[in-house]
Amino acid sequence: MVHDELSYSELLAIIQNLDTDDQLRLVEEISMIIRSKMKVKKHSIQELKGLGKEIWESIDTQEYVNREGDSWIG
Repeated sequence: MVHDELSYSELLAIIQNLDTDDQLRLVEEISMIIRSKMKVKKHSIQELKGLGKEIWESIDTQEYVNREGDSWIG
């Protein structure tokens, strides 16, 4: 059966008539097609710059580092 163009409802009717194994195979293939078209945005470590900076606003960082170092020593 060759069609130049199928409507969504026609296509859905054809899919509903497939057996379950073929429907699952179709879902897997459609998923692969969609994933291949999706662009994965690459992230840079630079995007983390300044993240959480408000946590340190009221803390003397040198004092914090000294306390942490002392806690390692015991």
